[in-house]
Amino acid sequence: MSATSSDNTVNAVQETSASQAKPDVLDQLMKPEVQESLTVLVENLPKLAEMVTLMTKAYDVAQSVASDRVLIEDLKGGMDEFVKPITTKAKSVAQAAIEAGERAQAEPATIGLFGLLKMLKDPQVQKTLRYTQAFLDVLGEKQQNR
Repeated sequence: MSATSSDNTVNAVQETSASQAKPDVLDQLMKPEVQESLTVLVENLPKLAEMVTLMTKAYDVAQSVASDRVLIEDLKGGMDEFVKPITTKAKSVAQAAIEAGERAQAEPATIGLFGLLKMLKDPQVQKTLRYTQAFLDVLGEKQQNR
């Protein structure tokens, strides 16, 4: 008997809330700003339908791309081909810098004026000096433009 009375109570509460919800919706629809908004929506329904169609197509394409394992593997392979030479070059430069640092620490000799003049004849030193000069010129131009 208590189950029946609790069922009746639940039904009464649901009916009361449903009857309260209906006037709320009707009251909302009677507001002028809501009616204006509905009018704007109805006027723009063709555009909205077209936008939804385009978004649905874009979503379908994105889903098919995201679930295509062959495409994902191809993209991964392409990225590896692009990144691998860069990482190889970066490792090579880092290794050369470490080796140069070790050599510079291992050789305690002082470089004098004649040693410096001899070094200036080295093509790598010339290349580095030209690069340094060009770099400083560019920095100077940028500071003047500020």
